[in-house]
Amino acid sequence: MLRDHWYALLESREVPAGRPVGVTRLDRRMVFWRGPDGVVRCVHDCCCHRGASLAAGELRGGGLACPFHGFVHQGDGRVSLIPANGRAAPVGDQYRVEAWPVREAHGFIWLWFGEDREELPPLPFFEDLAEPGWSWGSAVDDWPIHYTRAMENQLDVVHLPFVHRRSIGRGVGTVVHGPLVRQQGVSIRFWVQNVQDDGQVVAKRPDQIGQEDAGVELEFRFGNVWQNKLGPKFRVMLAFVPVDADNTRIYLRVYQRFVTVPLIAGLVNWVANIFNLRILREDKAVVLTQQPRRTHLKMGEKLIPGDMPIVAFRRYRAERLGE
Repeated sequence: MLRDHWYALLESREVPAGRPVGVTRLDRRMVFWRGPDGVVRCVHDCCCHRGASLAAGELRGGGLACPFHGFVHQGDGRVSLIPANGRAAPVGDQYRVEAWPVREAHGFIWLWFGEDREELPPLPFFEDLAEPGWSWGSAVDDWPIHYTRAMENQLDVVHLPFVHRRSIGRGVGTVVHGPLVRQQGVSIRFWVQNVQDDGQVVAKRPDQIGQEDAGVELEFRFGNVWQNKLGPKFRVMLAFVPVDADNTRIYLRVYQRFVTVPLIAGLVNWVANIFNLRILREDKAVVLTQQPRRTHLKMGEKLIPGDMPIVAFRRYRAERLGE
């Protein structure tokens, strides 16, 4: 797991006021809750006393009380009350659990997985989708596969006319020009153009095409968000949430701003998500067959130029993992 990145881990609606929510994310048990101020907190879902699940406890003041012996844990992980010792008794600093900085924005709950810093970097959300005027709807799909496989599927610009030959890939040319890849910071942007194979055309190298000629633009941002810019008024956005070594949760969103009437926009988003969920599950059927289940920079594959976005993704990970 890459450290020192923001990860979108839950949608805001999944953490209601008044009760804790326990989940597995980033291969760790975590518990989220909202304090009296509505701000979300997150700590390790394991009481420092006897290891009980804090998610089974109850909110008390601004903290979370363990269901076993009532130890009250605050959002920074420290224990503020040990009932058996009395409310007047001081609590030593050793009584604490791991806690993570969280922020809520754009309908997601984001968690900083990494070293403490005086100033954390900005969230890796897409600036254009943060602009006013967009409406969106969401769907969820769980994949029993390592998150690298799920992420790489959306970086694969060659599979469209094969995996999706009965849907969005119908009629799409099999020859891929480029793709043109631009990486800066946590962002990998790439452009792709598919053309029909007439028996004479040969795929162009990236240096033979310009951004304006390359067609569809896609972008992935570390830790775990991706978008497909299908037009100035329509986007598909995904958040790939690492659950554990064998499972990934995908949040699928459709963003659009060509329908502005709220009720009608909600219906359009709902219908679009049904269609896009079908497309996502076409991918899923193939990705779940891939071996090995986790990817690395070098793993014996015979890659082609069309795989350059995947290579950029793997290089970034390898550098930060010290591989």
